[in-house]
Amino acid sequence: MRLLIVEDEPSLARHLLRGLREEGYAADLAETLAEASELSFASDYDLAVLDLMLPDGNGLDLLREWRENGRHLPVLVLTARDAVEDKVSGLDRGADDYLTKPFRFEELLARVRTLLRRRESKIASRLELGGLSLDRDAMVAEANGQRLALTAKELALLEYFLLHPRRVLSRSIIAEHVWDEGWDADSNVIDVLVGRLRKKIRAAGGDGDLLRTVKGLGYVLRETGEEDP
Repeated sequence: MRLLIVEDEPSLARHLLRGLREEGYAADLAETLAEASELSFASDYDLAVLDLMLPDGNGLDLLREWRENGRHLPVLVLTARDAVEDKVSGLDRGADDYLTKPFRFEELLARVRTLLRRRESKIASRLELGGLSLDRDAMVAEANGQRLALTAKELALLEYFLLHPRRVLSRSIIAEHVWDEGWDADSNVIDVLVGRLRKKIRAAGGDGDLLRTVKGLGYVLRETGEEDP
């Protein structure tokens, strides 16, 4: 999942980026409304964490811009204001949740997870295909009932494949949703991680061929016996 963090306080911004990336999310940072607007319309984000008090204006103006332009990504608003009228104003303009500073990172993380699950409410918290499974709440993956020892980025990559089974995913699509703006288009990191996933699935007694390469197009997750797209 790719997140946009809109926050101008340097230490908090670094803390959020580091924490979210350690949890396996791809996270980009914008420190102004102008930068956030540019990034948000250039990339397809899954969620935004939006501070209200920014150097060039109020985050609610950007939120209104997103909603007026049909951008329906979940938005978690951050603010030092705790007045009820401020929260009501944010929710009325399209915010999905509201978190008052100061806060614990664990609380923000829980709210992010809740909003992402709500966004995909039709998708079960447990994803399964061909003996491969992922508990999205605990972020625990298994192959044939045996737990897989995956890194945060490998878990994020596996989750994206399981969310889009039988669909050919190009490297650029995968990069946009699993990596942040620091992604190097010339890097072979996606190929390396796909290879690691296959090896770990096989080592656990699972079917490594579930994750297939579609020459010239990308990768597809599908059960053995199903024809390639």
